[in-house]
Amino acid sequence: MALGSRSRSTSDGDFLRIIADTGPVSRTTLAQISGLAPSTVSVRVEELILGGLLTESTDGQSSGGRRPRLLQLRADGGVVLAADLGTTHARFAVADMLGRLITVVEEPIELSKGPAAILPFVADRLEALAAPTIDRSRVVRALGIGLPGPVDHINGRVTTPSRMPGWHQSEVATTLSERLSVPVVVDNDANLMAVGEYVSRGSTVQHLVAVKLGTGIGCGVITGGQVHHGVSGVAGDIGHVRVPNAEPLRCACGNSGCLEMFASGAGLAMALRREGRHVANSADIVQLVRDADPVANTLVRTAGRHLGEVLAVVVNFFNPEMLVIGGTLANAEPLIAAVRGAIYERCLPLASECIEISTSIAGVDAGVIGATTVALREALKVAVAAQQ
Repeated sequence: MALGSRSRSTSDGDFLRIIADTGPVSRTTLAQISGLAPSTVSVRVEELILGGLLTESTDGQSSGGRRPRLLQLRADGGVVLAADLGTTHARFAVADMLGRLITVVEEPIELSKGPAAILPFVADRLEALAAPTIDRSRVVRALGIGLPGPVDHINGRVTTPSRMPGWHQSEVATTLSERLSVPVVVDNDANLMAVGEYVSRGSTVQHLVAVKLGTGIGCGVITGGQVHHGVSGVAGDIGHVRVPNAEPLRCACGNSGCLEMFASGAGLAMALRREGRHVANSADIVQLVRDADPVANTLVRTAGRHLGEVLAVVVNFFNPEMLVIGGTLANAEPLIAAVRGAIYERCLPLASECIEISTSIAGVDAGVIGATTVALREALKVAVAAQQ
């Protein structure tokens, strides 16, 4: 399912996204939704059927006359690839043209090794994963990839990431596109998690904030069914908001007292190690909480409180329908409870009464679902351009 709203001023190529979003639809209905002339729709449909992207084979319900033929994207018209990179692990996926995941694997990585080492590994892993699913009629059409740092999504490069040494101005899209010979879309991992949650919920929520709690803290914003990137691609970067009255710990960004120092996996792990607990990652923190470790529970509740206070400002300002918390630390229930408590205490009643606070329903696959979705959009755009 693609992101995007429907409009009667839809351009000649956009109705492919309408089909992806709406599902099986007749030519008549497609013309009505898109605002295009029936003759134009028929010509474009025939071209895309010949191009292997559309199929017209399912009979619709009759309203009194002949049963209409329904158009839908051809599931076997190709595949798209997805990669969701974290600081210490990555998930890779292959999906069909309906956005259904065919294969998903997770691999350990060390993002700190830099793009020269990581990007060839990503390309190798994706090629190996895609190989069993492609042949002469089923080709790779696009790749979507998420990274845990600020991304210039227009040009597909990383910009001044605090937790990705050596990645500044890395031409991720260009490098992978040249290696894999496909269009590549690059975005922040929290943005793609937000897209994944949006799609997984059936696109019924138009204004959504998704927070990813892993080694760092990311936040993606969906408004009107679209990702809000901001002018320079850092919209939603709450990890470097200063926590009032907190210990002035120096952050990787260069400032002191940032939220990431108190509520991220890396920040909590450092605090727990100072207390003599042996933790290596966010999963270890969650396990300590489940084991009722008193120090871990106290620190996690405090982290949730700090996070909730920052998110209360976001909720008051943006007034979303839904706040989704995902990532490994979302499995620490005391943290989620503290977030809820702070938001309901500090938000305006009109904002808090209308919001649903939820943990991720897409789980660990939220990022690759989001990456698949943006890859499908790019694949459809490229396919339409090739037909013109």
